[in-house]
Amino acid sequence: MIQVTRKDSKESAENLLRRFNRKVQQAGVIAVVKQAQFFEKPLSKRDRRNKAIIRSQRKALKLKKIKLGQR
Repeated sequence: MIQVTRKDSKESAENLLRRFNRKVQQAGVIAVVKQAQFFEKPLSKRDRRNKAIIRSQRKALKLKKIKLGQR
């Protein structure tokens, strides 16, 4: 569970809320909740993971080509 405490007694509620939202975003809590909102078959989970791996490999290849000046 994510907790945020006031740095000092003068810190405004807006700053406190902003820091909380940033921590939630960085922890990836919202993404996990959105994924678990609906049931997903194990086969489609595997396909989604495989597609993510392929995307990351293509991106790495593209960046490598850009660094070498081939594109």
